[in-house]
Amino acid sequence: MNFDIWQLIYNETKSKREKEPLLKDFFDKLVLDHSSLEEAISCIIGEKLTSSSLTEKTIKDIALKAIKSDPHILKSIVEDLKVSKLRDPACKEYATTLLFYKGFQAIQSYRVANYLWKEKKTCLALFFQSRMNEVFAVDIHPAAKIGHGLLFDHATSIVIGETAVIENNVSLLQEVTLGGTGKETGDRHPKVRKGVLIGAGAKILGNVEIGEGAKIGAGSVVLQDVPPHKTAAGVPAKIIGSPHFDSPAIEMNHSLSE
Repeated sequence: MNFDIWQLIYNETKSKREKEPLLKDFFDKLVLDHSSLEEAISCIIGEKLTSSSLTEKTIKDIALKAIKSDPHILKSIVEDLKVSKLRDPACKEYATTLLFYKGFQAIQSYRVANYLWKEKKTCLALFFQSRMNEVFAVDIHPAAKIGHGLLFDHATSIVIGETAVIENNVSLLQEVTLGGTGKETGDRHPKVRKGVLIGAGAKILGNVEIGEGAKIGAGSVVLQDVPPHKTAAGVPAKIIGSPHFDSPAIEMNHSLSE
């Protein structure tokens, strides 16, 4: 599947270059000069996270090594690309997500940082986290456990703590926090099960579980577990009903008229 999606991205980008010649060098550097998706995403991560401390080439090489060393990363990249086009009505092409969506780019940067964390390169992983925060305004601890098929829509000010878990096929919007409740140590961050939709500005705090297929209303503050296939909203959040769909993350319906 990654070859098929790469060929689509390559063709989409060629078409974009023809329509917008002013961005020819941009399209060439990030996509058209490469022969694979893993090379292109590594180049994008390198360009985005470069700093006076680490060159663009060094970061690109680190990212490419991580992606090639762990096949799960490439699979996750492909799934994230697919769901962005499926769930976001503003996204018409895979190349749009790859080139322009900082939520997608932040997730893939996290995947490299997570690989480094698991390889005991903790300082380098934390460097990636710091640069992601500065560049994307997305703060994901490299030790967090995050699945595939994720959509971080708009993405600005998303915060995900060290012991947080996000399972597959989850969608969340800008200003979502998966945080702790204070100075407690150990396992202290939320566990978000598959199919969950988290609305803009929601704060989920502590070692609480958001059950499979649940929905969290925008602006809510969640301090307790939310059962599977239930909708929680308010400050503090309370159960107000059940979503109309088994997987709210896919439907992206933020209505609370349950």
